[in-house]
Amino acid sequence: MMMNMWMVIFLMFLFGNMIFVSKHKHLLIVLLSLEFMVLSIFFFLLMYLMMLDYNMYMLMVFLVFSVCEGALGLSILVSMIRTHGNDYFQSYNLI
Repeated sequence: MMMNMWMVIFLMFLFGNMIFVSKHKHLLIVLLSLEFMVLSIFFFLLMYLMMLDYNMYMLMVFLVFSVCEGALGLSILVSMIRTHGNDYFQSYNLI
């Protein structure tokens, strides 16, 4: 049972990486794949800390930082849509 959970967590992280690398046309999909990877890292930390019988304060700190990262990504997405009208990476001039 425990080995299956580790395999699911690894596959979640792997699929999140694959989507992040291959689907870089829209900013929203990139942000969702990053959040999926953060969720898999959260599950990894949860399983690891439960296996060690350690307290879960580190998970709370990780959740705080991941929520801040998600809010920052959404604010960047909203500002880019307001200025450019879409979330395509090809329409941005980065220079």
